[in-house]
Amino acid sequence: MATIKDVARLANVSVSTVSRAINHSGYVAKDVYDRVLAAMRELNYQPNAVARGLVSRKTGSIGLIIPDVANPFFSDIARGVEDEAIANGYTVILCNTDWNLQREQMYVRLMQGKWVEGIVLVGSRTPEQELAALLNGLPIVLADRKPNLLKSAVWSDNEVGAYLATQHLMDVGCRKIAHIAGPEDSPSATARRMGFRRAIEEQVGVYGTIAQGNFRFDGGYDAAMKLFTADDPPEGIFAANDMMAVAVIQAANRLGIRIPRDVRLVGYDNISMSEYVYPSITTVEQRGYDMGREASKLLLALLEQRMDAVLTKELEPTLLIRQSTQTENA
Repeated sequence: MATIKDVARLANVSVSTVSRAINHSGYVAKDVYDRVLAAMRELNYQPNAVARGLVSRKTGSIGLIIPDVANPFFSDIARGVEDEAIANGYTVILCNTDWNLQREQMYVRLMQGKWVEGIVLVGSRTPEQELAALLNGLPIVLADRKPNLLKSAVWSDNEVGAYLATQHLMDVGCRKIAHIAGPEDSPSATARRMGFRRAIEEQVGVYGTIAQGNFRFDGGYDAAMKLFTADDPPEGIFAANDMMAVAVIQAANRLGIRIPRDVRLVGYDNISMSEYVYPSITTVEQRGYDMGREASKLLLALLEQRMDAVLTKELEPTLLIRQSTQTENA
């Protein structure tokens, strides 16, 4: 494999001259530039993109860190980020944290100042002050998290979405409602708990309880089994995401509980599975693909230093009513 030294030797120039020609980082006479290009073609020399990026600080790549690659909602975000990045000449390096805070911070440190020009960080659980210190100036856009200290983000109002979900359960007649919550240190899960509590507190004669989940199928299933086998089971369940809502259906089927006749169910995210399971799940849509594209657009605007770029964008959640909350003759 040819090296930059081989190119310099064949073109009869210094290594530094070859480097300037490759990176367009200084004056190179046209005849010298032509000799360097001819030598590169003859030797089939391909410049190392990472090495060039360390010099020019432009690698043509952005980092994408998501918490759960198996969750279709985050897959939708990833697809939106990648489609927008590729359309603008960037590639995407994907990292999966598996909901592990230490792994999230490890990936941020790994990307800082090395292989990417900026990061889209999805569903982050790292405190923003700590995250800013880890970044050390590396451009970042948060997705699926409302910012406080950091200035660039795309999110959906999780508290409003959860309020809509809970209010809908009350509108269809539920008076004992359970919320299967996401992880306690997740900002989006915290906002959904707040929306659930606010809806319950505003309605006289409605009783709410919270069961701890983990945004995954197993956590939703375990929480649902406990709720269904309790002395006073709920009439309605609001699961903090669709993965756990699907698990609620599985638990109900195992126990002979009929949805929606015996219990009404609402999920969150509108992943494709929520429409195709039986019964189809009433859910709160927050447009994961659009969130990813918007996050990518914001990051590219930061990288291009467009000072007039809108640095934050809030997407409005929408309630989609399906079979899991409808009466059987609806």
